[in-house]
Amino acid sequence: METVRVLILADDPLARAGLSMQLAGQSLCEVVGEVSIAALLPEDIPAYNADVLLVDLGWDGSEADSLVQFTGENYPPIVALLPADMDASGLFAKAVTGVFARDSDPAQLAAALLAASQSTIVLDPVFAEVLPVSSAETGDLDEPLTPREIEVLQLIAEGLSNRAIALELDISAHTVKFHINALLGKLNAQSRTEAVVRAARLGIIYL
Repeated sequence: METVRVLILADDPLARAGLSMQLAGQSLCEVVGEVSIAALLPEDIPAYNADVLLVDLGWDGSEADSLVQFTGENYPPIVALLPADMDASGLFAKAVTGVFARDSDPAQLAAALLAASQSTIVLDPVFAEVLPVSSAETGDLDEPLTPREIEVLQLIAEGLSNRAIALELDISAHTVKFHINALLGKLNAQSRTEAVVRAARLGIIYL
């Protein structure tokens, strides 16, 4: 059975211990470390050889801004944990791969971590209700996505890279990049992740 190596980040030691205990009972996960967000330096992350970062943002979400330092091609995907009634929209603009509630079922969280480790966008259903509706989501888009752009967006949601999308659709990587830039503009999104979430809310694609 495939497993995912998880590095837990949380400033609250009780939260770190609780998450570690929950995931220890899940065969899908192997916890490779528990670290305070404030104490972890970005350059220290490779030493843990983690497949995904599980970041608990606390009851007030005050550590959200700290996620930026851990995003990028050189770092594992991030799944952030928030209270179920908080605004999660800003996290997708920070290029996280997933958002789940702090009180999520351990088995569901483990499955989400495995999916996120493969660059698939994951979203706790509870946030479908609390995510604020932006101007891009109040009705039809000013300019609808083309069938090809929807295909590209669905493949992004499934975790495919630009190169893999190009092979899947039998088009060039340059054309894939052109489609991505176009759909980001139409969805008023700052990142691939944000575009996927907005498109899912509009019913254009399904996660």
